[in-house]
Amino acid sequence: MAVDPRPAPLDDPIPDPGPIAYLTGEYPKVSHTFIQREVAALRALGLRIETCTVRRAPAAAIVGPDQQAEAARTYCILDAARNPLTLIAAHLRLIATAPRRWLAALSLAFRLRPPGPKALLWQVFYFLEAGVLARHLQDRGIVHLHNHFGSSSCSVALLTATMTGLPFSFTMHGPSEFFETAHWRLDEKVARAAFTVAISHFCRSQLMYFSDRTHWHRIRIVHCGIDPARFPPRAPQPDAHPHIAFVGRLDPVKGADLLLDALAALRPSHPGLTASFIGDGPQADHTRARARTLGLDDVTTFLGAQPEEAVADLLQRADLLVLPSFAEGLPVVLMEAMATGLPVIASRIAGIPELVRDGENGLLIPAGDTVALTAAIDRLLTDPDLRLRMGQDGRATVLADFTIETEARRLARLFTRGVTSG
Repeated sequence: MAVDPRPAPLDDPIPDPGPIAYLTGEYPKVSHTFIQREVAALRALGLRIETCTVRRAPAAAIVGPDQQAEAARTYCILDAARNPLTLIAAHLRLIATAPRRWLAALSLAFRLRPPGPKALLWQVFYFLEAGVLARHLQDRGIVHLHNHFGSSSCSVALLTATMTGLPFSFTMHGPSEFFETAHWRLDEKVARAAFTVAISHFCRSQLMYFSDRTHWHRIRIVHCGIDPARFPPRAPQPDAHPHIAFVGRLDPVKGADLLLDALAALRPSHPGLTASFIGDGPQADHTRARARTLGLDDVTTFLGAQPEEAVADLLQRADLLVLPSFAEGLPVVLMEAMATGLPVIASRIAGIPELVRDGENGLLIPAGDTVALTAAIDRLLTDPDLRLRMGQDGRATVLADFTIETEARRLARLFTRGVTSG
């Protein structure tokens, strides 16, 4: 039977399903603000969400008082597991109270291990972590476990659910997990999950490709959403000194080098052009060095990791946002920029065309094509009326399909009523 992959938003009143645990590898952190936003929206709807993380994010990745407060209230598995007595006691209790489930989880961990001794060792770690989390969830009376991302933390979630008998689900983002589907056994995770959330139609199609057809009806689409009130329409900017924004990890996958090359090519025809980069990452030093090599020191500003408020402030001051990624899921920063009324330029990959309609609310370019990127930026810089029209259309797109309240209500439907009524 055909199933609508988009669950309908749940109308008030929202029934309380009981406490739900949220898990991911590192939470909270600045690059995963969309998870914190989702948690806050679900709590605002009356759901009891308890956050858990495998490990603490580095201090530099926890930015602003909101994230610091969220970190303080989040249960950390590795913090607890560092005490050998806690680790041993958790597994002994599981063996005593549910030996078959514990053995089933041990068997599953062994069966799903990737090849090689190193992978086996990691699988042992996931199993031990799952026992610690299982005891915590039982002590807290958790009724459902939800995980973000399909990689290591999802392996912990799967084993925890097997040990406890709790239903579990996960949100799939990509793209990295799709590069190693056999390693992360997405087929088994989809098969065993109560439901799987995909952030886009593209993401859902990839999960369908890697899973059995009998489970497709439980793969539902819920977007990562934003709060438009935090990204109000920007005031008109003077055209004398156009400003480009880049917001994302300084990682090769985000294509910051391409933007620097385009800036160097555009500088002669746009002498007042400047650009600001928000984000940190493994390529931060390289990106700054390349800007110096290209003679762009007086054109580029690198702001590092910043809280949501600083991102919103930059978007208010910019004229367009550029994200020339090589691989993506469905970037939330594009939604934030569009809500602000900025036209965006992004790569025509993955779920991005589901948000950015080329020539209407932004421009799409072939990934990796610096010539096309340069031409797209030049087109928008030389046509302020086009920027205005695209910005208005972009905000309308976000308000219609990508607000966090509506998306949280879709997710609440899955938590409270399951996939059969979605």
